[in-house]
Amino acid sequence: MALLNLEDIKVSYGKNTILEDLNLDIEKGELISLLGPSGCGKTTTLRVIGGFITPDAGQFKFDGKDYTNVDVHKRNFGFVFQSYALFPHLNVADNVAFGLKMRKESPEVIKSRVSEILEIVDLEEYANRYPKELSGGQRQRVALARALIIKPDLLLLDEPLSNLDAKLRVKMRVGIRKLQQEFKITTVYVTHDQEECFSISDKVAVMNKGVIEHLDTPQNIYDNPKTEFVAHFVGYENFLDLTLDRVNGEIQSMKTSNGLSFNVESNRTFDRSLIKGAVRPEDIEILGEDYENAQNVIKGTVGISTFLGKGYQYIVETELGDLVVNDGSNDRYNNGDQVNLFIPKEKIILV
Repeated sequence: MALLNLEDIKVSYGKNTILEDLNLDIEKGELISLLGPSGCGKTTTLRVIGGFITPDAGQFKFDGKDYTNVDVHKRNFGFVFQSYALFPHLNVADNVAFGLKMRKESPEVIKSRVSEILEIVDLEEYANRYPKELSGGQRQRVALARALIIKPDLLLLDEPLSNLDAKLRVKMRVGIRKLQQEFKITTVYVTHDQEECFSISDKVAVMNKGVIEHLDTPQNIYDNPKTEFVAHFVGYENFLDLTLDRVNGEIQSMKTSNGLSFNVESNRTFDRSLIKGAVRPEDIEILGEDYENAQNVIKGTVGISTFLGKGYQYIVETELGDLVVNDGSNDRYNNGDQVNLFIPKEKIILV
């Protein structure tokens, strides 16, 4: 049985529904990220788990017990917030020790545990400094240490790295994953950053308008998104309207509304005639002008080009609409150039 269960959770503010019949199971020791754009319900879900919001309907179970109406201070959960939420008048050691003092641990235990956790997060020499004397990354490590020192049953992190610069975010996400695995602590991590959550998560729940559209491993979501929304969110920028023509094993022959033919290698089947084929910009090959009437090839005219460092991104005008193409070759195409675009059958994902 899963350690954490959200069952048919509904949260509304007036007529505005934030979560709608949301279900989520999390196994002990897993790190699950809630991923989605602003307003999708991920922070609300975290706040339901933390006890800051009581759902209008549904049940939250933790370790088999009903936690739906359990007070925040009675849940042995650790919290790390976007704003760090450190006490400015307390030094690092006292900030970290706060939870233990609230539990009336002995001074000896507090001193020993604070020293231990500060060593783990590499902040021993900063014990007597105040938050204003620390960098953003150091403050975030203090917040992590404060959450971990109480040995929580569950760790909740709400956009913990969003205030840090790009290089430090990469370093900190590695640190969070290392600590999570070292403590073997079940963790729920909220973020809108796809790369960040994919790099540290055991599973990812992609949310949209209060529901989870896809829950799976990062690789499965990246390679095989279930819905058009999820595909958009994880980097698929091109969508073809396709109609199934015939099936030969895992090769499905598709046609567009104007008669272009595409083969798609997929074991997905749909009970509707119109299907979306999602394609990443980097999966479209530019062949030049010497390919005529080939399968999975479409003619186009190069429009806008943008230098990406490792190559160029092109907006190519085709009879199916504009397609975004990332080309890493040494060739440079200019506005107005006629090209043929090849989309490999295994790179078209049906959603």
